[in-house]
Amino acid sequence: MLASIPASPGPFIFQVGTFGLRWYGFLIAVGIALAIWLARREFRRRGLDPEHVYTIAFWAVPAGIIGARLYHVATDWHLFSDDPLRIIQIQQGGLGLPGVIAGGALGAYIGARRCGLSFGTVADCIAPGLILAQALGRWGNYFNQELFGGPSTLPWAVTIDPAFRPAEYASYTTFVPTFLYESLWNLGVFAVLIAVIIPRLWDRVRPGTIFAFYLLLYGIGRLWIETLRVDPAQVFFGMRLNGWVFGIVVLGALLYVIVSLRRRTPAPA
Repeated sequence: MLASIPASPGPFIFQVGTFGLRWYGFLIAVGIALAIWLARREFRRRGLDPEHVYTIAFWAVPAGIIGARLYHVATDWHLFSDDPLRIIQIQQGGLGLPGVIAGGALGAYIGARRCGLSFGTVADCIAPGLILAQALGRWGNYFNQELFGGPSTLPWAVTIDPAFRPAEYASYTTFVPTFLYESLWNLGVFAVLIAVIIPRLWDRVRPGTIFAFYLLLYGIGRLWIETLRVDPAQVFFGMRLNGWVFGIVVLGALLYVIVSLRRRTPAPA
């Protein structure tokens, strides 16, 4: 058993003078590449031209990043009010998943329209790659030493350097590794989508159902993760803002899934 997960060696893969490659940006780039590869795979499954994926990614990727940053800035304005130029420094971390989903969906809609495709079908195709990219991207929080949970003595607790500990927990050394929990949860959602839900339902349910399953399963895990985190957040009626957001997402996705499953076509003989 581990005594604890060691503290991050730092946010940079390498650094020369003022130039450096950060783990956060590198993992996002790798995640985008994986998402594109998996989307092409799903396009082929549906008999669609996989080259359309590049057109959709052209719109969805920047829109998702912009949406993620805007959500983070809007919900954590206290981090930027003294230095607004930090808003464009996304390489240092700070992307909100609700913004990724909303911004990326808008970009994917534009890309789908330009390719003459159904938005629901496109959303279904990008769902497995999106959750896999999220599983990888969460490790950027480890290297940045951010978004961890409360103090913990579990064998797999993560060590946080003093400079990154909240003031009220300055005397503690190890904390709940929420980045690890969410990454493993996302891998589980990916496995369920790619091995169970998609093979059985992709051609039997209305477009958008696979994406709704993604939102439902990821949202359930994120609701749990939000109860563990101790980073500053807006709280309403005792629950963090992201908890309310993903609660609404889960309910909406669940309703869509239920209606779609009731109208699914019979399984082929």
